Amino acid sequence: MKLLSVIVPCYNEEETVADFYAEFMKNRSFFAEKDLEYEIIYVDDGSKDRTVEEIRKLHDADERVHMVSFSRNFGKEAAMYAGFEHAKGDYVVTMDVDLQDPPSLLPEMFSYIEEGYDSVATRRVSRKGEPPIRSFFARMFYRLMKKISKTEIVDGARDYRLMTRQMVNAILSVKEYNRFTKGIYGWVGFRTKWIEFENVERKKGETKWSFWKLFAYSLEGIMAFSTAPLAFASVLGILFCVLAFLMIVIIIVKTLVFGDPTSGWPSMICILCLISGVQLFCMGIIGQYLSKAYMEVKGRPIYICREEI
Repeated sequence: MKLLSVIVPCYNEEETVADFYAEFMKNRSFFAEKDLEYEIIYVDDGSKDRTVEEIRKLHDADERVHMVSFSRNFGKEAAMYAGFEHAKGDYVVTMDVDLQDPPSLLPEMFSYIEEGYDSVATRRVSRKGEPPIRSFFARMFYRLMKKISKTEIVDGARDYRLMTRQMVNAILSVKEYNRFTKGIYGWVGFRTKWIEFENVERKKGETKWSFWKLFAYSLEGIMAFSTAPLAFASVLGILFCVLAFLMIVIIIVKTLVFGDPTSGWPSMICILCLISGVQLFCMGIIGQYLSKAYMEVKGRPIYICREEI
């Protein structure tokens, strides 16, 4: 029998753990038809509620339910990586516990794997129920990444993805500390089939992704899969050097020809503030890349496991 490993990251999701299991089990007839065994790996990302206790209850009722519990909150990226490391399946699928990734899509996803695809990925065609400001910036992020990065990152892409063991092994070979899995999927390559579905709102609990957390996550993606900001800083520096040279020439000509004195200190202060701001902005870009390199050089583990079931 082939084995399917289901990776389910969790953080303070005591209300949805059992609901996910119940919804996933509606596919039992399909698994039997395909002669497919399964394991569900809940990765507890340092939850502070009763998430761990709820997973233990499921494990007591079904030994195919496993758990990896972190010593603290390391983030969803670390949780997915831990799931990949612990997954033993011939096929591996990552899903959100809040049921915004419908388990009912699994039969269709498997049909494309049988056709020869290495992975089947999902993307939302709408952002129903999402704040308009968040939707706007999300679309802008994907447009920007399409222009500045050679790695394919599809607009509306979810972490809900079914993969073969070969692709999972390739992902595990990418051991970088600063992880942006949506980009890693595209970087490792392999044949991918995209499935579109309408956005599903979570029924219980609250999202753990605030606007600023998403903004920081988007910066992670930009720094991990593009050096365009560094090139932008360099071009900006060159432009300001050229502009400064032209202004010097203009001031000298005006003084010699017209005897016009230079402008007063207010304009000079404004120019100094502008140039200083640009310098600090460019230094900030370089600092971001240096900070990522610094974290990589430290060689710290991506996560620390407190308990396994």
